[in-house]
Amino acid sequence: MNLTTRLLAFLFLASFSLGIAQNKASENKTSPLAIGEKVELQSALLNEIRILNIYLPQGYSSDSSKTYPVIYLLDGSIDEDFIHISGLVQFGSFSWIGMIPESIVVGISNIDRRRDFTFPTNNIQDKEDFPTTGKSENFINFLEKELQPFIENKYKTGSAKTIIGQSLGGLLATEILFKRPAVFDNYIIVSPSLWWDDESLLKYTPKAYSSKKSIYIAVGKEGDTMERTAKELHIKLQLQENKNTRLYFQFFEKQDHGDALHLAVYDAFEKIFREE
Repeated sequence: MNLTTRLLAFLFLASFSLGIAQNKASENKTSPLAIGEKVELQSALLNEIRILNIYLPQGYSSDSSKTYPVIYLLDGSIDEDFIHISGLVQFGSFSWIGMIPESIVVGISNIDRRRDFTFPTNNIQDKEDFPTTGKSENFINFLEKELQPFIENKYKTGSAKTIIGQSLGGLLATEILFKRPAVFDNYIIVSPSLWWDDESLLKYTPKAYSSKKSIYIAVGKEGDTMERTAKELHIKLQLQENKNTRLYFQFFEKQDHGDALHLAVYDAFEKIFREE
């Protein structure tokens, strides 16, 4: 084999090897996987920037006339409940499931949930254990006067608004229901921390409302205080006998405070939205 032939053979092999490498590189190409948007909202009421994680239904378009109900999720950080609750919304809205309408999820990332989700307490131990607490009124103002208008201006939203809160988030959702019921249409309250301030919220007389509401309360196997106060909340709401209210209660005997939320939200979606 002369030199020219050898050179041509070498170039052919090199070219062939490069082609294989390029094909493998193409086969292994990666790209980010996105399930929504992260938005920064400057809050004048809270004097801080709040991070929002937004799940948008498949096919969502700002140019479309279609509007979507909104689910507001407390504890809505990426490393909290945003991903698995958004997954339930996506699954439940598949056409072959039909459990829930296609919906926008607004996950509200936390900065200080003990501050934002609790009203002032007279319990000395509460104050010692949670020194930053007691600012829920500010946070409720943020939800009603800043967050909801922002979402309604930025996205194609319908009129129906749902809040999901668990633990201290459940305490906050209950406080909103009692004091400003018009802020949301559906309340999903899971394992609410109604022990706060010596259970004072259970003694509060809820504000009357005439609009339609669905209220779902759930608790797991979480000890006497948590289970009793959740049941007392249900009984208190039952005694109101509001004809515009659909009220649900579920006890998850195989779940505890750590894992009741996911099953509870699935159950709430089935009960609230399939009956609409």
